[in-house]
Amino acid sequence: MLDVSQRLIPAQPPKAGFAAGPATQDAIKTVKLSLAYLPLARPISDAKVLTGRQKPMTEIAILIAEIETRDGHRGLGFSYSKRAGGPGQFAHALEVAPNLIGENPSDIAKLWDKLCWAGASVGRSGLASQAIGAFDVALWDLKARRSGLSLARLLGSHRDSVRCYNTSGGFLHTPLDQLLKNTDISREKGIGGIKLKVGQPDWALDIHRVSTVREHLGESFPLMVDANQQWDRPTARRMCRRLEPFDLIWIEEPLDCYDAEGHAELVRLFDTPIATGEMLTSPAEHWEFIRQRGADFLMPDAPRVGGITPYLRVQTLAEQAGMTLAPHFAMELHVHLAASHTREPWVEHFEWLEPLFNERLEIRDGRMQVPTRPGLGLSLSEQVAGWTVQQAEVGKRA
Repeated sequence: MLDVSQRLIPAQPPKAGFAAGPATQDAIKTVKLSLAYLPLARPISDAKVLTGRQKPMTEIAILIAEIETRDGHRGLGFSYSKRAGGPGQFAHALEVAPNLIGENPSDIAKLWDKLCWAGASVGRSGLASQAIGAFDVALWDLKARRSGLSLARLLGSHRDSVRCYNTSGGFLHTPLDQLLKNTDISREKGIGGIKLKVGQPDWALDIHRVSTVREHLGESFPLMVDANQQWDRPTARRMCRRLEPFDLIWIEEPLDCYDAEGHAELVRLFDTPIATGEMLTSPAEHWEFIRQRGADFLMPDAPRVGGITPYLRVQTLAEQAGMTLAPHFAMELHVHLAASHTREPWVEHFEWLEPLFNERLEIRDGRMQVPTRPGLGLSLSEQVAGWTVQQAEVGKRA
């Protein structure tokens, strides 16, 4: 029974909504696209070259997206292609770019879907999503800059630095004596791990190089190897067994990049962790490896999966499954994403993209420091103009 001393309080009328802030009213005004070819200092060879599947790599195609809003906010994004694919990415990006004009730059996930479905006839992975990746990275960069935060802080950073290992000094075209010098150079720079390329037709040469480098580095220094998909299942089992004594952090891409079942077998059979994922171009492809437990270290590449938005989906799925992430290449972008991982990640050190930007990452005590500048903290160098072969702008300037 209701106490007569209690009074019924009438419901309050709803308050008027707050006025929309400037960020909610902004709109994308222009999108500038550039295709540049970044030359490499020397031709690069891994196992795919020695097995005759590819030619040495001499340059990297870079797709650059620069987005500007009506209120004057800007974002910089990029994707890339090694060997073929650069002109295709540029053409696809140019074709779907008009879908961004007039849209709110904060609606990043919505815009990813819009761009994806605009070109869905040619697929929702591969070249099509890699073209979208440049826009997606630019939108995240814009959002972080407008917030006055680094991208890592915007995403929710768990750490101010990440473990890093060098790959560029360990390719198969490098003679063994130079390989040992490269490891010394990396350690002097403060890099915390070394990765070697393996997968030669003569497996004994692989074992000799790994054994020599392990002895040179000492027993405890982090060492990884990468076969670049050049072994079949029987060979992978034999090589993983022979590599067990070297206490490796991981054996990378021992099998074809789509062989989730084969990778899962290696995970079960051997103590040395298995790593893969860099060649996958969608969250769906990564999910197959997560579902089958086909890796100990999953290695998504944000530009290849279509940008930061799909990368975060892969990250969530992998972390839920207890996998550690070690994003592939593009350290200037991945250092921010790795800072947001729950589990301690590894980031790959490649100096190849450094000439594109005015800024440099800081490395010390085995770790890459996460930049604190707004957004990605990057600006294009003057050299980019000389490497640019195609350029276009969509939208209208005032």
